[in-house]
Amino acid sequence: MRNKLLLAVIASAASVAAVAGPIEDQIRFRQSTFTFIAWNCAKIKSQTIDHPETFNKDQVSAAAHAVAAAANSGLGGLFGPGTDKGTGWKPTRLKSEFFQQTDDAKNVGVAFITEANALAAAADTGNIDAIKAQFAKTGEACKGCHDKFRAKEQ
Repeated sequence: MRNKLLLAVIASAASVAAVAGPIEDQIRFRQSTFTFIAWNCAKIKSQTIDHPETFNKDQVSAAAHAVAAAANSGLGGLFGPGTDKGTGWKPTRLKSEFFQQTDDAKNVGVAFITEANALAAAADTGNIDAIKAQFAKTGEACKGCHDKFRAKEQ
């Protein structure tokens, strides 16, 4: 399964990079996708952690599937060479180490896809404890990339 995910990440990165366009477009698309992911994660957090009394299985499942869809969308293709410099909607925060540590970059991408897919599956169960546990794992996958490849906001 992990090998299939890795191949999917590599293939989608190559194909999306070919059509993603100029560096500024890649950065804008990437920033927009991560904002979309954050919005959906906020919905999950609100209904499972902050205000579990508002838990709505269908809404949480929809948000988790949106996160998984974004993770599986070929997002890796928006990390083309040179996208560690430049401006999309705002200056990029991608560190140049991303391009120097390609194995680590692939690993964090695969981890995010894996955990996002597991989050969607957990959300479908309607079990709030399982969703919270998987939400934490998904957050750790995000943090793994942020800690290694994302500069602090200035």
